[in-house]
Amino acid sequence: MTAQIIDGKAVAEDVVEQVKAATADLVAKSGVKPGIAVVIVGEDPASQVYVRSKGRKATECGFHSVTHTMDASISQDHLLTLVNQLNADPAIHGILVQLPLPDHIDEGEVIQAIAPDKDVDGFHFINVGKLGTGQTDTAFVPCTPAGSMLLTKRALGRDDLSGLTAVVVGRSNIVGKPMANLLLAANATVTIAHSRTPDLPGLVATADIVVAAVGRPQMVRGDWIKPGACVIDVGINRIDAPEKGEGKTRLVGDVHFEECAQVAGSITPVPGGVGPMTIAMLMANTLTGACRAAGVEPPPL
Repeated sequence: MTAQIIDGKAVAEDVVEQVKAATADLVAKSGVKPGIAVVIVGEDPASQVYVRSKGRKATECGFHSVTHTMDASISQDHLLTLVNQLNADPAIHGILVQLPLPDHIDEGEVIQAIAPDKDVDGFHFINVGKLGTGQTDTAFVPCTPAGSMLLTKRALGRDDLSGLTAVVVGRSNIVGKPMANLLLAANATVTIAHSRTPDLPGLVATADIVVAAVGRPQMVRGDWIKPGACVIDVGINRIDAPEKGEGKTRLVGDVHFEECAQVAGSITPVPGGVGPMTIAMLMANTLTGACRAAGVEPPPL
């Protein structure tokens, strides 16, 4: 194996430590304590685990943290009323509605009801538009691409990606498109690829930076990768693992790690790469919201 393994867990811990220190400083100097509200509707087990993790991390950071657990039968109007109450609550600087929502609720309408200055998921059209026009200093950036970008910059040892080419495989609104905008803002030359891109392996092989976010296990193979490239694997997929015993599974990314690690210059593992960064960047976004509310410059990461 030749690639440097990008330790997302270590970087996430570093981000959280910075958030803790900045939170203590903000409280001491302004009396403003960052507040985050998470809304979960229904009893999806994966969502519940994720929400509990967010709550624990927020408490660890010194935040005011509240969780609103709603029955799956809640009406859309009731949910929107709760969102509007949180919008008006000065103790709350970040609002996150856990997705997916039940089928009878319009996810888009709920997300757009969140005040843009409390939209720590970065999904409101105002934040999407700011990111798309390069206003990264005032936008809330979606947490997974924000974490992926931080890993990329740290792996390459530079903030300015001038002269580098990047291929983002995947065009989702949650990861692919915002990741491409972040790379553009850092002066990389960016191509977004997807399932209808001709000669996808050939295109990926031209890239100095490869971001895989397609939700297809181990799709990106070793012979797709340019020697020395930085490979960021956003995917998380569960596949059968008969070698571990009958009925056992294991987690893999969208990149064939063993093959690509022989060629890449740096690569994120799955698990332990991008995954830990998502909650860390959520904490960073919430701190940023509190700093803005207090008229204080958010700390750089």
